[in-house]
This record gives sequence, structure tokens and C-alpha cells, in this order.
Amino acid sequence: MFHTCYAGPPLFYNHILNGRRPPVLAVRPAGYRGSVTDRRWAGSWLSGPGAADDGNDGGKKYPGQRFGLPETGSGSVPGLGRRLGALFIDWLLCTIIALAAFKSQYWTIAVFAVEIFLLTALSGFTIGKRLVGVRVVRLDGKPVGLLRSLVRTLLLLAVVPPLVFDRDLRGLHDKAAGTIVVRV
Repeated sequence: MFHTCYAGPPLFYNHILNGRRPPVLAVRPAGYRGSVTDRRWAGSWLSGPGAADDGNDGGKKYPGQRFGLPETGSGSVPGLGRRLGALFIDWLLCTIIALAAFKSQYWTIAVFAVEIFLLTALSGFTIGKRLVGVRVVRLDGKPVGLLRSLVRTLLLLAVVPPLVFDRDLRGLHDKAAGTIVVRV
């Protein structure tokens, strides 16, 4: 049996004593005025990103449309597969460089940070991004630059910000730097 402090008064005593079926739900848990499923806000966060929108977005259905990017082809927002592929290639390359130059895999993160920072700042590409055909660009069309690349790289190294992204597939690191990843 459940203790009353967890589930309110026991619901099954009548069932045990009188031989009847237990009631469906005779007592509501304390603290709830209505059914938990009646809360309207639950659908907004359970339904995924963009579900809470009020519908005033003009029917935008693909990542990058609100920035004026095309749905497919050059300049469109790539999927997560290409991004993860570029990350894997960059990490593998940096591991090889760290082993060759420093004879230790522990330098991989430093080599990775330098590669991401410098190559993104100067060209918008890393070697992995170039191979999979994606590029980092600023939202205003200017070059990424050193400061924005530094912010983006530091947040990328924190691991969690790239995992939290919006409907345009922009991670928190891209939002903080004012950048977006597009296909070449």
C-alpha cells in the first residue's frame, strides 16, 4: 500500500474489505486543482520546438526560411548528419596532428580549438566542413571574424550549447556568435 503522504488516502480499502472493484480515481492528489492533462502549456513543450508558436510565421516550415535562406541547395541549412560528419573529420584530423606533433592524444582538444577558431574566423570553413560541403556565415553577410569565432569556439568546446538548437538548427553557440551553418 502507498503511504498517505505520497498518494493521499488509500484508494483500495473498500475493494479489500467489501470485495468490490477499486474505484477509478476517487481522490485527486493534493496540490492539483484540475487534471494534469488539462494544462494547455504542456502541449507546447511536449510537442517539440516551434510548437508554441502562435502561427504568425507565414507558414514557414523549413530551417532557415525566416533568414531568407533557400530550402535546398547552396545556401540552405544542412542537416545534423553533415555537421556531425564535419565534426568527426575535424576531431580525427586533430587527433592525428596531436599524435604526430606532440606524441600524445591529450593535445587533441587544444589542436581542435585552434583549428576551429582560426579556420572559422578566417574562412568560415574547417577542413571537415570543407569536405562535407558546409560553411559558417554571419547573419549579416560579413566575414565571421576573430571575436565571433572565439565566442563560437569556446561555446562549442563546452559541448552542451551545440546540442541545444532551435527550429533553424542554430545551436546556442551559433546564436551567441550571430552565425549560421549553410551548405556550400
